[in-house]
Amino acid sequence: MKREDFAKVVEAALDSLPREFRNRIRNVAVLVEDMPRHQPSPKSGQQRRLILGLFHGVPTTKKSVFDLPTGPDHIVLYQKNIEAVCSSEAEIREQIRLTVIHELGHYFGMDENQLKDV
Repeated sequence: MKREDFAKVVEAALDSLPREFRNRIRNVAVLVEDMPRHQPSPKSGQQRRLILGLFHGVPTTKKSVFDLPTGPDHIVLYQKNIEAVCSSEAEIREQIRLTVIHELGHYFGMDENQLKDV
C-alpha cells in the first residue's frame, strides 16, 4: 500500500472513533514509519512478534498541570510490519484501526492487560 493511502486509512480510523474519545485526545501526533529502528532483521534468526505500533509519551492518567511541556506525545504505526501480518487490503485497514485504538488506549493510561480485556 502506498504511504499516502496508508495515512488516509489512519485518518479514517481516527475519524471513526466515538466523539467522546476524539474530544479527549490532546496534543498527540500520529506518525507512520516503515519499521522500528532496532527491529532484528529476519536474517538474524531471532523470532519475535512484530511491533505494529508504539505510544511515546506520558499517559493522560500520569500528567499533571505542574509538568513542564515536553512536546507532543506521539503514536507511531509501522507500515511494513502491519502489512507483513495481513494478507489483504481489508485486513490492513482493520489492523490499522485496531493498532490505533490499542495505542490510544496507552495514551489514556491503559496497560497491556487492561487492553486485552477491552
